[in-house]
Amino acid sequence: MSNLLTDVRPERRTSPVRRVLERGSGEHPRNRLVPPRLRRLKDRLTAYGLMLPVTAVFVVFFYVPAAYLFYIAFFHWGILSSATTFVGLHNFRVLFAQPLFVRSLVTSAYYTLVMIPATVLLALGIALLLKDGLARRGGSIWRGAVFLPHVTPVVATAIIWVWIFNPRFGLANFVLTSMGLPALGWLQSVHWALPAVMIDSLWHSLGLYVIIFLAGLASVPRELVEVARLDGARRHQIFSRIIWPLISPTTFFVVVLSTVNTWQAFSQIYTMTGGPHGGAGGPAFATTTDALLVYQTAFVYGHFSLAAAMSLVLFGIIMTLTLIQRWVSNRVVFYR
Repeated sequence: MSNLLTDVRPERRTSPVRRVLERGSGEHPRNRLVPPRLRRLKDRLTAYGLMLPVTAVFVVFFYVPAAYLFYIAFFHWGILSSATTFVGLHNFRVLFAQPLFVRSLVTSAYYTLVMIPATVLLALGIALLLKDGLARRGGSIWRGAVFLPHVTPVVATAIIWVWIFNPRFGLANFVLTSMGLPALGWLQSVHWALPAVMIDSLWHSLGLYVIIFLAGLASVPRELVEVARLDGARRHQIFSRIIWPLISPTTFFVVVLSTVNTWQAFSQIYTMTGGPHGGAGGPAFATTTDALLVYQTAFVYGHFSLAAAMSLVLFGIIMTLTLIQRWVSNRVVFYR
């Protein structure tokens, strides 16, 4: 009896962490009875179920309309008529025979060629200022102030810019006359209407590209910049030899994004050039871009087949420019 009492040892206490480790994987015992194949099937079904709502939205509101647009571009189709007639490439021949459509493509190209360099240079310059100088004195406030115009409603800000560019009592002409310069017609002038729209577009979209460039500049290693400074490199040498190559992927992304946005520009042009200024796209079709002409052809004149053909042409132009930019990026963009 005494031996039995002496052989009884106190029960060893283990911590909860050790019990979990000794138990192996923390899965429920019921899951151990499920075959691995069924378990993987269950995980896939769960993932597909979570993806289904978003996929349905994309399919219903994007892919189906895009496929139907491609379909009606080769037909004579009306929204109030159930009869459709296959016309092949007739809609495209009609488009390129219209001087207004060709002029809208030229206007869109001019708008894009001016906006992209201006956007890249201004956004990169402001990002460098925020990173180097102003970031030391309330940097977050300055970043918020730069990004604020991008989150404001496009139509509301466009109406404000209409009043700024008013030729009689607008702020823009007040500044010009205060500097001894002649007043301009701005939105009522054939030569200055599109530059006025560009100013509004730059003001509204610049904040987004500044934030993108700030993210790219933050990824530049400080060690490289400090070593270059110790070696006697100047600011422009540091920028051209170190910073610019390292942020080339960010620059390429900004160029592609601004290209797509400028070719699809619609809201600012429609709001600023409509109403008392001779109708959207005026004066004298000076601000009629391809995207605006698509809207007018479909919803003002009711030629949906021609508008669908215009959309395909616009899609082809944007896709071609994106592929060219991608080809160029493989030779000039430096990926670390």
